[in-house]
Amino acid sequence: MKSKYSQEYIGLLRLGAPVLVTQLGVITVSFADTMMVGAYGTNELAAAAFVNNLFMVAVVMLIGFASGVTPLIGALYGKRDSFEAGRVLRASIRVNAALSAVFAVIMSVLWFFIDKFGQPVELLPLIRPYYLLVLCGVVPMALFNCCQQMCNGVTDTATPMWIMITTNVLNIFGNWVLIYGKLGLPELGLLGAGISTLTARTAGCIAILWVCCLSRRYSPYREGLKCGRRLLRRARTVWSTSYPIMIQSGVECFTWSFGAIVSGWFGTVQLASYQVVNTMAQLGFMTFISFGVATSIRIANCMGTGDYDSIGRISTAGLHINLLLGTLASLIFILAGRPIISLFTDNAEVIAAAVLLIPPLVLYQYGDAVQLTYANALRGTGYVKPLLWNSVVAYLLCGIPSLLLLALGFEMGNIGVYYSFSVCLIVAAVLYFRSFRRAVASAKASACEGERLVC
Repeated sequence: MKSKYSQEYIGLLRLGAPVLVTQLGVITVSFADTMMVGAYGTNELAAAAFVNNLFMVAVVMLIGFASGVTPLIGALYGKRDSFEAGRVLRASIRVNAALSAVFAVIMSVLWFFIDKFGQPVELLPLIRPYYLLVLCGVVPMALFNCCQQMCNGVTDTATPMWIMITTNVLNIFGNWVLIYGKLGLPELGLLGAGISTLTARTAGCIAILWVCCLSRRYSPYREGLKCGRRLLRRARTVWSTSYPIMIQSGVECFTWSFGAIVSGWFGTVQLASYQVVNTMAQLGFMTFISFGVATSIRIANCMGTGDYDSIGRISTAGLHINLLLGTLASLIFILAGRPIISLFTDNAEVIAAAVLLIPPLVLYQYGDAVQLTYANALRGTGYVKPLLWNSVVAYLLCGIPSLLLLALGFEMGNIGVYYSFSVCLIVAAVLYFRSFRRAVASAKASACEGERLVC
């Protein structure tokens, strides 16, 4: 086992570690936001939970769309085609900017129907202004994600890490100043958290655009980046590779956002506890996605060079790492769940309700680890259309009915919501694994056929 996978473990750890640090930075800010807002008030915590979960669908879809460029850039990097990689980046920036603007318009329309979502009436005055601030951050966030995938595709996972760390520090400091009114500034509560997050996202967007477009390190890609000829063709390639990942990501996230809406039907306490445990759950998710991204990059590089024999080892090594991380995350939840929950709120009812969500949270870690490994492995092959239909089956056809059955039919509330996640994750894991195996077999067969025709 060691001799077979040791090289792959090293390669994945080298790529995945900076991504993991970046994702841990995201978790740190999410934890800090939840703790600071939760300490300010339970109503503020519940309002933030609703808005963030409502936006999460759009945010995750845009992240998924941006990640579609990784296999394109990764394959070109494997071929050492810097000019074409620059052109793909240019097309990706344009497409991601346009798509994020469309999402911003859609979310703007939803703002006028906030009172139709069945949330507690006392939360609406907090929800409306915070919603607008989160809305303003959609485009900068999408552009950051697009450039981050360029960095990932050329195996430069460290640069986004340092930018993310810097903006996270800025965000946490802004929260402290604006939520509680420090350093002579007004006490803004939840509104202050929104202003701080928007500022940090805008700063991160500007920084990474400068790196990818103007820095010396990325100068080999600048000639292609400046070339605007026949860009429509590249934009179509970006779209065809990215939209299935976007829909897959959105469908998956919709299940969790819908869970927040259903939890809100049972009251402020269940909604607030759902938000707290969802924030904890990011510990597992973000670590899984980190090495999933590393797996995707390595597989994309191998696809570019035609090294199909290494792809199976890479995906298996990625699975080993994620299963280990799933075990570690589960132990943390089991042994330190209540103390972690207490960091977010001192409300005894919310703490008691959140503790009940830990068993189903632990239960779905392994399904999540497997499905994220093979979803990203499939992305790395460039054969991404199966992601769309697999996600529809797993999350919409299996996940939503089981969520409603357990939460409403069996009257389990948000506990039922959390148990339903294991159902859809296991189904997704099986479907993604099968699609990945088929994609690799198809690519290898096509390559062999091409070699036969040449001979």
